[in-house]
Amino acid sequence: MYQEDNDDTTRVGLWITFGVVTLLIISVLSGVVVRQLRGVAADAATPPTAVVTTTVVEEIVLIEGPLAGDLAGTLYFETAQSALPAGAAAEIDKAVQALAAAPARKIVLSGFHDSTGDAAINAELAKQRAMSTRTALLAAGIAGSRVALRKPEVTTGSGTEQEARRVELRVVD
Repeated sequence: MYQEDNDDTTRVGLWITFGVVTLLIISVLSGVVVRQLRGVAADAATPPTAVVTTTVVEEIVLIEGPLAGDLAGTLYFETAQSALPAGAAAEIDKAVQALAAAPARKIVLSGFHDSTGDAAINAELAKQRAMSTRTALLAAGIAGSRVALRKPEVTTGSGTEQEARRVELRVVD
C-alpha cells in the first residue's frame, strides 16, 4: 500500500511539473507573437524609407607620353619609401598655386625609379609615391579630375640615387 501511494504522488508531481513547463512555454511563445504583431503594426504605421549606399570607386588611369608642361615641383623620396618626404608641403603648395593660377590646366605626376633590382617592384614603388603625392594634392583641394599619373619611368643616365626616387609635378594643358 505504501508503494501505491508513493507511485500516485510521483505521478501527480510529474503532471504538475509538466503543466508548469507547458504554461511557461505558452507564455513565452505568446509574448513573442505579441511583440511581433506590435512590430508589424508599428512598421505599417511608419512610412518606408529607402537606404541607398553608394560606393564610388575612382579609377586611376596611368597615361603614357613624353614629359611636357611646366615643372611645378619635385619630391625626392627616401629609399624604399612611398610616404611623403619632409618638405613635401612646400612643393605641394607650389603645385596648388600653379593650378589655382590656371584653372583650365591639369597636373601630371611622374614617378621615377632606377634600373637596379626587380623592375616590377620598382615600378610599383614609383606608382605608390605618385599616389601619395596625388593624395596630398586632393587633400589640398585639387579635384581628382585635374590630377593625372604617368606610367612609372626608369631614370636613365648617370643621375644620383635621389633622382631615381622622385616624383615630378608638371602643369599641363
